[in-house]
Amino acid sequence: MTAGGQAEGAGAEPGPARLLSALLYGTCSFLVVLLNKALLTTHGFPSPIVLGIGQMAVTIMILYVSKLNKIIHFPDFDKKIPVKLFPLPLLYIGNHISGLLSTSKLSLPMFTVLRKFTIPLTLLLESIILGKQYSLNIITSVFAVVLGAFIAAGSDLAFNLEGYIFVFLNDIFTAANGVYTKQKMDPKELGKYGVLFYNACFMIIPALIISASTGDLQRATEFNQWKNVLFIIQFLLSCFLGFLLMYSTVLCSYYNSALTTAVVGAIKNVSVAYIGMLVGGDYIFSVLNFVGLNICMAGGLRYSFLTLSSQLKPKQPVDEENIPPDLKS
Repeated sequence: MTAGGQAEGAGAEPGPARLLSALLYGTCSFLVVLLNKALLTTHGFPSPIVLGIGQMAVTIMILYVSKLNKIIHFPDFDKKIPVKLFPLPLLYIGNHISGLLSTSKLSLPMFTVLRKFTIPLTLLLESIILGKQYSLNIITSVFAVVLGAFIAAGSDLAFNLEGYIFVFLNDIFTAANGVYTKQKMDPKELGKYGVLFYNACFMIIPALIISASTGDLQRATEFNQWKNVLFIIQFLLSCFLGFLLMYSTVLCSYYNSALTTAVVGAIKNVSVAYIGMLVGGDYIFSVLNFVGLNICMAGGLRYSFLTLSSQLKPKQPVDEENIPPDLKS
């Protein structure tokens, strides 16, 4: 089954829903990265897992209250839900924690470049798990993204092995999470809100255990800026934006595909990377690194253009003789 022949997400959904969901995801992702970077580096908040727990808690609270008020609907818990959802909770918590840890240990430009490896990983997993195929133009664009990332990473003057390990783990978890989320979002089963709610429910307890056992929770309670109003506002805003990011990721994958979601992230990373060269104070310039960044960004933009333009193309005309009379306009 080809990518062009298979409708993405809810295939009958109108184009504006696809584009708006992609725009919402890109905006939320952009803001969350900048805000988390400020919390973890500028303010020096030492507990990225606690930040993730706050985002999960807000997600659970908002969705549960919305369900009680009949704003949204998803099935009540039963013993079959963990089976239906597996392995999403494991992938979700791995994605969440590795993303926050890598954000705290890498400069914004290098973080965004290394996150590009999510795209080829997603392409590979969609081909294996969902049976999709992609054109040579798209594969070439993905190759340019990877090549640019290799060049930039190879000349990174602020090399941080721990940060690189976390960001590559984040790439793997993100790709697998996106593909499996797409597979699990059957409206007749859990639906997009059910996937989001139960993922957060199943994630938050293991995250608390990991945070307590690693000393992350203790460092958070001993942090000396809990009386700083600006820090508290940014922390709460990050928790709310974390919910919006989880929601917009699921929404974008629902209306489009896991690969399109990864590509929208690449578009967002263009802005983040170049802003990170000017703010943050942890980017070290080199010509080769800068060239790699630009190759990577160019590949990501070309891929984005190919993907989004294919969505905007009108569908191929069909043989009207095969259309039942009652469906003809």
